[in-house]
Amino acid sequence: MDVRRAFDFTGRNALITGAARGIGFACAKALSDSGARVALADMNGEAVAASARELSSTAVGLAADIGDAQSVAAMVEGAKRELGEIDIFVNCAAITHDNLFLESGPEDWERILRVDLFGAMLCLKAVLPDMVRRGYGRVVYLASDSALIGQARLSYYAAAKGGVVALIKSVAQEVGKDGVTLNVVSPGATNTPLRAQRETALRAQLGEERFLARERKILARYPVGRLGQPDDIAGAVAFLSAEQSSWVTGQVLSVNGGFLMA
Repeated sequence: MDVRRAFDFTGRNALITGAARGIGFACAKALSDSGARVALADMNGEAVAASARELSSTAVGLAADIGDAQSVAAMVEGAKRELGEIDIFVNCAAITHDNLFLESGPEDWERILRVDLFGAMLCLKAVLPDMVRRGYGRVVYLASDSALIGQARLSYYAAAKGGVVALIKSVAQEVGKDGVTLNVVSPGATNTPLRAQRETALRAQLGEERFLARERKILARYPVGRLGQPDDIAGAVAFLSAEQSSWVTGQVLSVNGGFLMA
């Protein structure tokens, strides 16, 4: 999607986590192409620096672990130092774990919750005060349709993302009067490097025949006849980050090819 025809982010500064690749990078590119100055953050410092260079001569790459409070604080301060005040914050950073719940344990749950839910809270606490003080902000978090309907083998990931939905809806009620909107984009199955890693592991586990049968079954559940691409998600994020979405807050926008119609 060429968002330059629809949105103008000239003069706006954006910070995007999980932006070294996949959906995060697509979001950074969509905002940058539309005039925003962007800071890309990711745990992989070398990869995110390379992605920033690929994106724009003015883009900034920051190494950050959003599950660590000190790292989050340094990320936000680094973005402000390089760009100025943050107008738009997009949280795409997440980890997942393909496993049956009964075969998992507290150490598995804690690892997912630390990044996907606790990290989401840390980031929000870090970026929100300045937005409220200035009377302007756009916050978009990525969740998952697994948070809305559940998904076998992703139970504690789905639980974390369900927490993100509740978090964003709740905080949106607190700061709407301050000119700050918070929304969630909930993707269906999207062809990202993270999904590719998961699918490679499943292919080895299931065998080729069972894996391909599973893929056909999944695709049949998407009325548009294909899985998503990162740019599909980035277009929705751009809309919720734009001036035109000022009366949209506390919403969950499923971008999923019709997989879930709520």
